[in-house]
Amino acid sequence: MAQATRKKPIASEVDTALEARLAAQPHFRTLRLGTPFQARIDALGLKQDWYSWAGYRAPHSLWDEELEYFAIRSQAALFDISPMTKYRIEGPDAEAYLDRVTLRDVTRLQPGRVHYTAWCDDDGFVLDDGTLFRLSPTRFRLCSQERHLPWLLDSAIGYEVSIEEETEAVAGLALQGPTSFAILRDAGFAGVERLKVFDLAEFAHDGATVTISRTGFTGDLGYELFVPADKALSLWDRLMAAGELRGIRAIGYTALNRARLEAGLIVANADFTTAEHAIRADRLRMPDEIGLGFMVDPEKGHFNGRRAILEARTKKKLRHVLVGLEIEGNIPAEHAIVYYRKSQEVGLVSAAMWSPMAKRNIAIASLQRPYGDTIVDDLWVEIYAMRELQYQKLMKKAKVVQRPFIKLDRRTASPPADF
Repeated sequence: MAQATRKKPIASEVDTALEARLAAQPHFRTLRLGTPFQARIDALGLKQDWYSWAGYRAPHSLWDEELEYFAIRSQAALFDISPMTKYRIEGPDAEAYLDRVTLRDVTRLQPGRVHYTAWCDDDGFVLDDGTLFRLSPTRFRLCSQERHLPWLLDSAIGYEVSIEEETEAVAGLALQGPTSFAILRDAGFAGVERLKVFDLAEFAHDGATVTISRTGFTGDLGYELFVPADKALSLWDRLMAAGELRGIRAIGYTALNRARLEAGLIVANADFTTAEHAIRADRLRMPDEIGLGFMVDPEKGHFNGRRAILEARTKKKLRHVLVGLEIEGNIPAEHAIVYYRKSQEVGLVSAAMWSPMAKRNIAIASLQRPYGDTIVDDLWVEIYAMRELQYQKLMKKAKVVQRPFIKLDRRTASPPADF
């Protein structure tokens, strides 16, 4: 009797079978989501340098990270902020609810205004920071880095309020730089000159409404625009056409990150670890430990973490401080260890760069108190610089300085300058 033998598949047959399986499961082929602006961004992505922002495909850089940075500071830069988590919070108790869960006094936030805020767990540790937009007396939009819907819903028990994530439904753009106002005016947004810093207003666009706020993450003159997702491309095209003669350029995250560092702004899970992401207990941070103590109003009524935050202040239990550093030389001290007297490890740099605007080597660092708080002298950073395929260890002097590292008058000028 002849014995049956199994034919070994050749490589081409294996490839064909794999392709068939992938075709049947398309989510394995599309690893990242696209934003409503993705068609325009992909067309400009000359470098094909992408990263994942909350599951969306976002560019580190589109064409040249250096020139993209200078577009922010000398022209106007357009950045897709659609992946930013957005919640619509509305109802008769919306104000009382948000006043309960966030640090700042929401009763002082008037309709048509925005404020920067944060929220904590019951032990006073920061869950996230973000911006709160008051669109009407009973309607708000909360924007943040991380997702918090289960926590927000649990915290809403007993309040007459509805909470819905609208990240996919609402597209967002940041238009930043000295010519940003002129571009919006030339695009036909009449009255945009009346917006002061942290103001917002609604304007007509393509049969719908676009919300424009004078906010941003660059420390420069700038605006953020929010529009229904199906009107995203027409908004992009409207801005690009109006800005052609004023140097508008689309940019990626690397350039934005440089600008935010010069402005002394912090990023969740980069400059501090949020309470829900921290694995080790000593990574948790209270508002006072990351420069957000100004948000805490002891006279305000109860809010999440109030008792723990005030107790930490009274009993001097705060363990860390977030500081700005100026470092000698011109080599960025990215992720460098900070030492006291060159020997005692006291902290870590979370963001660093040579600032073209400040003409200084700057950094943000988290230090263990009292270093950076009452002890600010004899601090050093350990930098490893690549020198012909070999790392060279450099110990550079550092001094604590105030943030922001640069302060541009055009950011707050009202009415804004017509560059």
